Amino acid sequence: MRVEGVPFRTIRPLEFGAVEIIDQTLLPHAFERIVLRDAEAAARAIADMQVRGAPLIGVTAAYGLALALMRDESDAGLAAAIDMLAATRPTAVNLRWALERLRVTLAPLQAGERAQAAWRLAGELAEEDVAVCSAIGDHGLSLIREIAARKGDAPVNILTHCNAGWLATVDWGTATAPIYKAHDAGIRVDVYVDETRPRNQGASLTAWELGHHGVAHTIVVDNVGGHLMQHGMIDLVIVGTDRTTARGDVCNKIGTYLKALAAYDNDVPFFVAAPSSSIDFAIEDGLREIEIEQRGQREVTHMSGLTEAGHLETVRITPEGSHALNYAFDVTPARLVTGLITERGIVEASPQALARAFPERVV
Repeated sequence: MRVEGVPFRTIRPLEFGAVEIIDQTLLPHAFERIVLRDAEAAARAIADMQVRGAPLIGVTAAYGLALALMRDESDAGLAAAIDMLAATRPTAVNLRWALERLRVTLAPLQAGERAQAAWRLAGELAEEDVAVCSAIGDHGLSLIREIAARKGDAPVNILTHCNAGWLATVDWGTATAPIYKAHDAGIRVDVYVDETRPRNQGASLTAWELGHHGVAHTIVVDNVGGHLMQHGMIDLVIVGTDRTTARGDVCNKIGTYLKALAAYDNDVPFFVAAPSSSIDFAIEDGLREIEIEQRGQREVTHMSGLTEAGHLETVRITPEGSHALNYAFDVTPARLVTGLITERGIVEASPQALARAFPERVV
């Protein structure tokens, strides 16, 4: 996608042993890129959310594994690097999916072959992610076209939550891919962007990338979504997913469940952009089987922003000594999901439909 008219990806190899990322913790006020040269730097980037979003985490972990093997290609080195990288974020399934995919290929190889092979495989995963997200965009575009045909000259109003944009993937994004495809096709869209407390990924990231691509958008506080739906101001909700179960339960950024409830109550279509890499066919019940990450209190008790003097500042917004609870994700039951937009088409959120769409993945 574009930044100031220049095409960018969230991650790109510079040379063998160096990969560049966008430091997303500095957005929207500063656009800076940093270079990762070892596995520890990749692990920190994932844990500290310099990179975030399930697909991008998976690709970053793959490059991190390649960087680790440049230092130690032994069986012990391979196992230790996988354990370190897998521990950085527990909820998003793409992380372990990518590491396991590389492990299966690399384990039979000899020391001396693994680093080069891992680097090549990480690049292949990145290109695959771009293709998958583009296909999700094509399938989701059909939903927006149908609404646009009914509305005539009026824009299609779409609500998003968190950032499932190109910043969360290598390119295109998941939930935003249909939006970008529609915009590029000349269809009028207006995106209502949840701010997404506590880290404000909507206000900081989704709004930033939509603005740079020229997509009309409005930032709203998280709790306004239900009001907008009650008053007929939302035509479609599209969110991303960090993990979708074999029966269609969706684990995504905290607050997604509340949007699904509001959409269900107001007959607003609620779609989840779900690449197959985020579908975990090993589990059924999202409420009982998915580990929900709890992050630090500081993300709740403090906020960062740009002062009127142009300085980045972090301030406390809660009373000193007040405890904060910071669940990063919640689970939306499959019954509330209108459909899953996958790279193979729009799929019902049910075990039968998912098994038909991805028979090779069924456990």
